[in-house]
Amino acid sequence: MEGIIPLYKPAGMTSHDCVYKLRMILKTKKVGHTGTLDPDVTGVLPICVGKATKIAEYITDAGKAYEGEVTIGFSTTTEDASGEVIERKVVDRTISREEIEQVLQSLQGEIQQTPPMYSAVKVGGVRLYEYARKGIEVERPTRQITIYSIELLDERKEFSGETITFRFKVQCSKGTYIRTLAVMIGERLGYPAHMSWLKRTQSASYTLEDCLTFEEIENKMEEGRLDEILKPLESALSHLPKMRINDKVAEKVKNGALLKEPPYLKSINGPIIAETADGLALAIYEKHPNKPGLLKPVKVLRNE
Repeated sequence: MEGIIPLYKPAGMTSHDCVYKLRMILKTKKVGHTGTLDPDVTGVLPICVGKATKIAEYITDAGKAYEGEVTIGFSTTTEDASGEVIERKVVDRTISREEIEQVLQSLQGEIQQTPPMYSAVKVGGVRLYEYARKGIEVERPTRQITIYSIELLDERKEFSGETITFRFKVQCSKGTYIRTLAVMIGERLGYPAHMSWLKRTQSASYTLEDCLTFEEIENKMEEGRLDEILKPLESALSHLPKMRINDKVAEKVKNGALLKEPPYLKSINGPIIAETADGLALAIYEKHPNKPGLLKPVKVLRNE
């Protein structure tokens, strides 16, 4: 049993809950998720099974897409709807569509974000949410993230009321907190805000259209047709650069050999996939830190 199952994560479950349930359904312990989704968030959660657990980090590192909802007028401790209200400010003016769109565009590109206290980021070896639960405020590391695109999903020309709610869609890099993005949108409009709803619509190459529910996965398992829904691990690596190798080199790759760096990959600094002529991923390589012009294996995926 090997591959990736794009799970449609329901609300009310942690990513770890999803892994535990799938271990029961699939009757195997070798199951892992590809990045934490908060319990209230629904949508695409790729699950790695068998040998595919080796490449979970590369799915996690790929870009994501979301549809989110921001509510302007009050903020919360967790930056989403599950937290306690910490600030209120009545929206005392009409906000135009143009102003909202300008704010969204101002957040596009490379920006700085400070992770929320209720998050899994570690400071001093301890996750931030553990500090938060004890009421301890610690200095959080600001990180650079990329918003590739962000778009308003609302047809109204004007927005008014004591609170204002609207939806948006966003494509972003790893490490982006949509909760924090919602707070930033409110700040730039002059009001406290929080993320009131969120759905992940894409993770790496997997979209909502690829996803299956727990019930659908369980049915396939009972029918002995699980192979029909297991995506090959190559599908999870499609966003990474490839190095095509012949059969002779393939045997060396299976044994963890160093390889000469092809000229067309000299500008690449991240992971590179060594694949056979028929597109089978054998290993993941990176530039050798001490031997210029050579690539070293990071992970051998197949050696049989």
